[in-house]
This record gives sequence, structure tokens and C-alpha cells, in this order.
Amino acid sequence: MTVLHLWLRHEVRSTERRTPIVPSDARRLVESGVTLTVEESPQRIFPVEEYEAAGCRIAPAGSWVSAPVDAVILGLKELPDEPAELTHRHIYFGHAYKQQPGAGDLLWRFAAGRGRLLDLEYLVDDNGRRLAAFGFWAGYLGAALAVLQHRGKLVAPLTPTSKEELDALLQPAAGEAEFTALVTGALGRSGRGARLALLTAGVEATPWDLAETRDLDREALLAHDVMVNAVLATTPVPPFLREQDLDDPARRLRTLCDVTVDVGSPLNVLPIYDRTTEWTDPVRRLRKEPPLDLIAIDNLPSLLPRESSTDFSSALLPQLMEFETGGPWGRCVDRFRQACRELGIAEGKLRNV
Repeated sequence: MTVLHLWLRHEVRSTERRTPIVPSDARRLVESGVTLTVEESPQRIFPVEEYEAAGCRIAPAGSWVSAPVDAVILGLKELPDEPAELTHRHIYFGHAYKQQPGAGDLLWRFAAGRGRLLDLEYLVDDNGRRLAAFGFWAGYLGAALAVLQHRGKLVAPLTPTSKEELDALLQPAAGEAEFTALVTGALGRSGRGARLALLTAGVEATPWDLAETRDLDREALLAHDVMVNAVLATTPVPPFLREQDLDDPARRLRTLCDVTVDVGSPLNVLPIYDRTTEWTDPVRRLRKEPPLDLIAIDNLPSLLPRESSTDFSSALLPQLMEFETGGPWGRCVDRFRQACRELGIAEGKLRNV
């Protein structure tokens, strides 16, 4: 039996503080016989010394490019632009299967190196439910930032914090004006997180899910002060908001947070903006009068890096303990192959897992 070699890489994005595996779960992997190499990363919420104490090998940041070819490279967000050929199996959120900008180039890099993308978004059970996700914390942060912006309390640049500190900021001040809030995708992980953050802020949100968004009442949507979108569309649907809706004189909507951030994808339910917002500049004004502010940050859970990493790691750990080509990981491979075929990449160019 081949020993699994996992290689936890440093994240190139400067605002990425999370990790898919926390030190306590790394110890369990090592004790089960997995070889785990961890790259140095000064921005990771857990210091590398904790991984070393758990029995992990330590390597310089970015050294995965020269890792043994059978190592499985584990990360969260985007890869650097080099190398041009990706020879390893990579586990991370690739964002390459919905025609996002740059998706084709990424898949061709895997084809050129005969590597594999095992996209964490498609690590699902037999019923198609994701097995490890940051959705709850994405929704929680998205709603929290929307509340703070709507109350005039959001301070840039954003910095990572703890749930206790964030919840203290969400408490309504005496005499603070009330507002209405709508959460779309309210029954999913992100939607539940958003609703809880709003409750913490003293606001009971209007919850919309499939039944309400299938036959959308746009007038009712625009009548809310705050909207948090947590819908992850898998097939094209009519947009929830259009450019003409932003100019509707009856619009009460003032603050919009798009947790899903499908910008650039044909599946985007909010095709009213063309770029994300960032920690340094988290709010973009879409309309001046009446004002409409947008928050569209694509790594929201990194603002609560310890809590979100711990939850994600506990869900991913059992899947890594049973890493194989069948079951959930096999479905990841099948989805990768499908995406490559759609681009016209020949099967012979793809190395077997």
C-alpha cells in the first residue's frame, strides 16, 4: 500500500489566513501513517511550529513545485501563475468549472503537466452535498459586514478578528435605527450563517430560498434595506437584480453583500457588478442617489481564520483519512475530466490518479 504524502502549501494571497488542516488534525493524519509536509507561511493563523510539534515535515514556502510527483498538494485558494505545467494532484478551490475568468488557462496547465485538480467544491457525498465547506462562516461574515456598513461602522482596511470581538461590534447601540434585511439562499450553510449574524445584530431577516427565488418578487426584494445573497446557482437562473432595478425610484435597498461572488460566471444571479471588493477597500458604491453599497469579498471566512479553519479541517479530516480514487474523490476526478472534455482536452493528456 502506497503511503499518502500530503503537502500543505503556503497561500500566495496576502489576505488568506486560513488553512484546510489545523495542527491538531495534522497530528491525527501523521499518527494514521500519512506523510504530511507543511510549508512555512507567516500569514497562516497557526504557526508552523505547531505543525512541527504534531510530527509534520517543514518545507519553505512555495517549494511544492519541486515536491515528489506522487505528493498531493493541499491548499485553499488560487495557485501562482507559475509553473505553466502542473504535474501534481492539487486539492483546493479551483473555481474552474463555471466558465470563470482564467478557468480555461488553469485546466490547460493541468493538462500540460498531466496533473489533476480535485476541487473541494465538488467533494460531495452520494446526494451531491458538499462534505467540507466554509459556507457558514462566509455567510456569517458577509451579513456582519453588511450590518456594520449599513450602520456606518465598517472600518477599512479589514483585519482578521475573533467571533467574540465581531459579535461585540454587532450589538445594536441604544437608539440605533432599525432596518429590514433579506437573505437569499436562506436554508443553505451560508444562509444559516447570515441569518445568525443578523440575529446577533438584533435583526430577524426575511428568509428566501428556492420557493421564493423561483418566482422572484423583485418589488419585495427592493423593499428591504439590506440584502445578503447566499445562493450558489448550479444552472442558469434569471438574475435577482438587474441594472434597471438599481435605478428604480422605489428602491429601499441600500446595502448589498454578495457572499457567493460568482462575478464573471454565466451562473451569476447578481450580474450588476464586474469585480470583487477587497479587504483594503471592502465597499463599492453602485449608485450615488439613493445610495447602494456593494460588498463582494471572495475569501470572507479568512476574517475569522481560527474558527473557520477549525470547522473546515474537522470536516475534511475524515475524507483525507480515506483518500482514494473512488467515492467522493472519484467524483472530483470525474468532474475534472468532464471540464477538460468540455475544453477539448484529450483524455490521453490526463495522467491517471
